Amino acid sequence: MSAATLEAGVAHVDRALDHGMGAGGAHPRMGTHTRLSGLGPGEYLEVIAVDPDAPPPDRPRWFDLDRRSGAPRLANWVVRTDDLDALVRDHPAAGTPISLARGAYRWRMAVPDNGVLPFDGCFPAFIEWLSAPPVFEDRGLRMTALRLRHPNADALVEILSGLIDDTRIRVERGTPGLVATIDTPRGSRELA
Repeated sequence: MSAATLEAGVAHVDRALDHGMGAGGAHPRMGTHTRLSGLGPGEYLEVIAVDPDAPPPDRPRWFDLDRRSGAPRLANWVVRTDDLDALVRDHPAAGTPISLARGAYRWRMAVPDNGVLPFDGCFPAFIEWLSAPPVFEDRGLRMTALRLRHPNADALVEILSGLIDDTRIRVERGTPGLVATIDTPRGSRELA
């Protein structure tokens, strides 16, 4: 979930899911900050925004945050890998691997040089955890579907079919966008 401000993004998730986001932190290298909530084992929802108190990075921020405008929206998704270098070799448009850290967490991500992921963010970002990933309190949230809409849906399907094996992910032709269906303790909700 990207937002003009972290507060706006958290409020959007609160309204959509009737759920208060968990703690977060800062990404000094990217000049961003975040709040997170678990979606079950190995999965989480992250609200991310430019950190107004951080100095600007020496490169474009990830997830196209330098150019983002409008209301908070689900704008990107991330896929975990154990071999980031191999994925980037196979999918060079995913970006250049960079090393990041926050507290005890260490990870690498592929970040495009211009900060913009292919297919208007419908192509996933890649992450490789070098430490144990975060573990979240189970508050009953589970993603049951992720719909990726793009006018070039056929090309996106072709690329993702060799990359992702998850029946929850569906690609549709349409205006670029992402919609997640999330089961909550109060019923199924959509987050866009």
